[in-house]
Amino acid sequence: MRKCKLWAALAFVLLLCLSLVGCGKQDGAGMERNELSNTLVYAGENESTINPVLSAHDEVGDLVFSGLMKYDGSGKSVEDLAESYSFDEKNLTYTFKLRQGVKWHDGDKFTAQDVVFTYNVLTKDKTLSSSVTSNYEDIASVTAPDDYTVVIKLKEYCANMLGYFTIGILPKHLLEGQDMNTTAFNQKPVGTGRYKFVEWDKNGGMITFARNEDYYGKVPNIERIIYKTVAVESTKATMLEAGEADLAWLNAKYAAKFRGKDKFTNWDFKTADYRGASMDMNSPFWKANGDSIAVLNYAIDKKAIVDSVLNGQGSIAYSPIQNNPLGSNKEADIYPYDLNKFAQAMEALGWKKGDDGIYVRNGQRFHFRIQTRDYEEERVDIANLLSSMLKKAGVEMEVVLVTKFDWKAGYDGFLAGFATQFDPDMAYGQFVTGGSDNTMHYSNAAVDRLLKEARHTVDPAKRLQLYGEFEKVYAQHPNVLLVAYLDGNYVSNSVVKGLDTKRVLGHHAVGVMWNIEEWTINR
Repeated sequence: MRKCKLWAALAFVLLLCLSLVGCGKQDGAGMERNELSNTLVYAGENESTINPVLSAHDEVGDLVFSGLMKYDGSGKSVEDLAESYSFDEKNLTYTFKLRQGVKWHDGDKFTAQDVVFTYNVLTKDKTLSSSVTSNYEDIASVTAPDDYTVVIKLKEYCANMLGYFTIGILPKHLLEGQDMNTTAFNQKPVGTGRYKFVEWDKNGGMITFARNEDYYGKVPNIERIIYKTVAVESTKATMLEAGEADLAWLNAKYAAKFRGKDKFTNWDFKTADYRGASMDMNSPFWKANGDSIAVLNYAIDKKAIVDSVLNGQGSIAYSPIQNNPLGSNKEADIYPYDLNKFAQAMEALGWKKGDDGIYVRNGQRFHFRIQTRDYEEERVDIANLLSSMLKKAGVEMEVVLVTKFDWKAGYDGFLAGFATQFDPDMAYGQFVTGGSDNTMHYSNAAVDRLLKEARHTVDPAKRLQLYGEFEKVYAQHPNVLLVAYLDGNYVSNSVVKGLDTKRVLGHHAVGVMWNIEEWTINR
């Protein structure tokens, strides 16, 4: 009898131990450690919406949504939701044959009607608040002869149209009749992409995604992605060090701290991401003094900023498209750092130094205000150095730190970033008069002519010539005081493998997860 009771007690203890092992130990977020074994924790950017027609450079949007086309590692547009396509040059018509059997993440069938719906939103919805609509202004009509054929007719040839066909397609059955700017879908997205949206914990600052087991392409190796919405740059580095994140884009100085460090890997990408002081041409100061923006370049020691703030991880900027294959016209690099030339140019423009050493013209001091987000340390450092260099030359650039950009507060500009990583036409919406991304109200007739002609030109050699002319014209009449191009410095836990650095990344080094389906985690 005693032996039976003893064996029963031992069996109970064994079962209890097994149950505890099965439960697993939980991490601080309430997720079990064994669940995290194949989960990528990414310390990313602040997010407010996940909708491709609203957000032009969203890393997580590319996880959830798929386009007719996608960019490969070399930046070429290749088929995605489109199985094949053809282009009728005479009639300016693209015909796409769609993949069959593709499902939305909610299980509904993807069809050509979803494509028609998405492009109608981009071209016909006058209430849409989006920076990308200029990319689609050449579309005349979008029709669907059947469930798996889409015909897109253009008003005029657009050289980068295949690139713009990479935009994520939206589900008509979930969005028809809704206000695209305010729909709850923007925080609970449903796509056809490699990962499904699971949850957005705004209090915890986490967005969770699970791999799409029904994905039509290669199903990713990594089961889950936890995207932590982090604003402060130093916090990302701290999270990596503490094991609270597996991957983060860091500024050059923080990335340098991980070089050669055990258990970490540095991944260095090239980007087309520039930084500069972008001037609001609608502000009273620049309406009166816009002719004096270009000469400020003479007063900026850009190499010193690259060497110090960027830790040498970048290059001097002279053109908004110079890190593009159709950019880099050295004839546009016309402003060496030369305080004597600056003084001569200012005198030619009618500026005279006042008693306090600041230039004055028509009774107005050369003083303007630039807003810079306080949590972006790299931008703050660039802005402060710019301000110091300009002050030495006789110009006051007041740096105003803000938590969020305020476009109605009367600032004269902001410390900006932008990228044209795939095609220089990506700058069209920013610099053409009235463009959908032209938030700083830039307008120049010669720039308009060159960018429009380049957009509608078939011959790549002719486009190269036109963009070279644009670079020269813009250098003489800029609204952005260009400073530097950044390298894309990523750091990961060494258990993360598979990142491919051949892709040129975009603004805020977006695009790192272009081949996420090939990544692995081996904890």
